[in-house]
Amino acid sequence: MSRLIYSAIASLDGYIADEDGNFDWAVPDEEVHAFINDLERPLGTYLYGRRMYEMMVGWETDPTLAGQSPLMRDFAEIWQAADKIVHSRTLEKVPTKRTRIERDFDPEAVRRMKASAERDMVVGGPDLAAEAFRAGLVDECHLFVAPIAVGGGKRSLPDDARVELELLDERRFGNGMVYLHYRTRT
Repeated sequence: MSRLIYSAIASLDGYIADEDGNFDWAVPDEEVHAFINDLERPLGTYLYGRRMYEMMVGWETDPTLAGQSPLMRDFAEIWQAADKIVHSRTLEKVPTKRTRIERDFDPEAVRRMKASAERDMVVGGPDLAAEAFRAGLVDECHLFVAPIAVGGGKRSLPDDARVELELLDERRFGNGMVYLHYRTRT
């Protein structure tokens, strides 16, 4: 059985983007990016909402991203090797390989995927993750806390879901970012 992991970079006050939709403060430096690559390498499937998928699609469609550094190329290869499931009622087609569209988020379908998958899965984007949290599907959280408070914007965790967590690991990076690895308690 695989785990469903929610992974996000958030401000200290809990936002993945500020009120203007900016998240330039969340761009990982080389040390953090290498760590993220190692976390993502064993993953088999990404579950995305449309907006998160559209933000990530460049890792396959824009070769200049991978060309920026060996770390970026490594991440592009990791991302392209994984399956992607995009939950969207409006997206007509996808420009990336190993990608399919699901019109609705079906918690039972995700449970079946978790039960049969050989590799862990990640839910990306706070809106889709909120549905997964509410359905009790999220097994772990990989949260990167950036050393900034942005005062408002898009919340990284749902307001309407109580989730008890057990800290499994933590790491501090040279740029002041902190990684927190939690397991959800049932």
